[in-house]
This record gives sequence, structure tokens and C-alpha cells, in this order.
Amino acid sequence: MKRIFFPAFLLLWLLLSSVVVQAQGEAFGAVRSALRNASSRELSQYFGATVGLSFDDNRQNYSATQAEFVMKDFFAKTAPSSFEIVHQGTSQSGVPYAIGKYNSKSGPYRVFIKMKNSNGALRIDTMDFTKE
Repeated sequence: MKRIFFPAFLLLWLLLSSVVVQAQGEAFGAVRSALRNASSRELSQYFGATVGLSFDDNRQNYSATQAEFVMKDFFAKTAPSSFEIVHQGTSQSGVPYAIGKYNSKSGPYRVFIKMKNSNGALRIDTMDFTKE
């Protein structure tokens, strides 16, 4: 019995882990696309009910609708020439995050994105833009 239980448990754990990683990859892929295209509307589809936005350590919390307009203004002022996710992972407490590089004519930004599970879907909880 013990010989069967451990391999079965290990296989189930690996399958569940791969599903979580795939869901994170899909969510961050859509966010990456929205940032590359400077699409505040597309990005807002992944906002939680409230979103913390930070630009050079000036952090504010917004409703999803307000955050869309803040991002639209940011994109108008600092349109991206490129955006790449350089690292993504999950914290010890299970919070998915990504770190990216946002290049614009006014210079590069380091972007930290933290997501949160909301009703079974990953939603953006926090986005921090720090000018390098």
C-alpha cells in the first residue's frame, strides 16, 4: 500500500503544480501583451477590484476603473518601446509575481507585478514602476 501511495501522491502533486504554473504563465502573458501594446483597456481586464499602482515609490490604491485611466495617462506620457518579463515566480505564501523591464523613450523602468487569486482567476493586485 505504501509503495503505491507515495508515487500516486507525487504524481498528483506534480499535475496540480503544472496547472498552477500554466495558469500563471497565461495570465502574465496577457499582461505582458497589454503592456507591450500600451493598452490600458486590455490591461484593465486583469485588474482586481482594487489595484495598487506605484510610480517611483508614489503608491496609490485605485478601483479597477480608475486604474485603467491612470495607466492610460502613464502610457500617453511614457509609451513603451518594449516590455519583457525577466523573472516570474511564486512567493513562499503562494502569491504569483513577475518582474519586468519596460523601455520607453524617457528611459527604462523596472516593473513588479503581484497577482492575487480572485474567484478562481488571477488578477493584478499591485504594479510598481520604478525608473532605473
